Amino acid sequence: MTAPRANIYAVAERAGVSIATVSRVQRGVGPVSTETRERVEQAIDELGYSPDPTGRALAGYRLDAMGIVFPDLAGPYYSAVLLGAEAASVAAGSSLLILATHGRPQAADLARELSSRVDGLVVMGRTVDDETVRALAGRVPLVLLAREPVDDIPTVRSESRLPARRLTEHLTGIHGHRRLAFIGDPGSSSDAEDRWQGFQDAHRALEVPVRQPFAAPVDERGGREGAGAALDDFEPTALVCASDEVAIGAYRALDERGLCPGQDVAVTGFDDIQLARFVAPSLTTVRQPMARLGRTAAELLLQLVDDQPAASLTLPSELVVRASCGCETNGR
Repeated sequence: MTAPRANIYAVAERAGVSIATVSRVQRGVGPVSTETRERVEQAIDELGYSPDPTGRALAGYRLDAMGIVFPDLAGPYYSAVLLGAEAASVAAGSSLLILATHGRPQAADLARELSSRVDGLVVMGRTVDDETVRALAGRVPLVLLAREPVDDIPTVRSESRLPARRLTEHLTGIHGHRRLAFIGDPGSSSDAEDRWQGFQDAHRALEVPVRQPFAAPVDERGGREGAGAALDDFEPTALVCASDEVAIGAYRALDERGLCPGQDVAVTGFDDIQLARFVAPSLTTVRQPMARLGRTAAELLLQLVDDQPAASLTLPSELVVRASCGCETNGR
């Protein structure tokens, strides 16, 4: 049997660099230090690596495909983000390969496998741990999406903590609420964690005690169960939900108890999905640029693939006041 052919990933691992750096050395383009170039060339010699003439070499080491690692594909939030990323990839003439991990324990292995078939990866949320993120960044250009920074890897996020504080302050200041419950799981994502922190910030400013969050998956069923637990536990006058889907679930929990959102109990969401303006009463929420998040992450990744620098970005979010908090408005 013959030994397996050395590939660009083996060279990158041996030299301790990304495949983009190996590509730059092979093509003689782009900024590479003398020490790094010598290390890559030594790894190439030791492994006997030569580009496959039927593979990447024909396309200048480009597969014209990017990958995106998602925690889930269900729900309007993920759909909007994904559509934004797809729009950017189509505009660049690139394919988009999607991996939804669904919390599977082999998520790290699946992400590494995907990295071998694309020019770069976008990793969303906490789909894989920081160690895996660093390993992936050593293999391909990498951008993080809706996740806290890891080292100097570019990340794209939208504002969450400050808007969540302003939303909570709207409930405490305009409407005078003091018994508020946070519905959502801060451990599920960095976005949910930031929203929980903003909720606490508003309470600290007023020196009002904060109840622990009523942990719930970020979907309608989770909202129904989490809100139901809160309502049965301490009868809050306002429910601050980690997402619009959670808030819609909270509507169901209120209805099951003969209570009306916006009248008996204020309810707020986060995201401003399309349904938020059409439920009754219309949902007070925070509008974040979901499609723009995906598009921006993909555009930054394309910059990295083209050996251009890319910096982390935080996109603005906007408080949208409607009727579910108790305001008499049909604002959009």
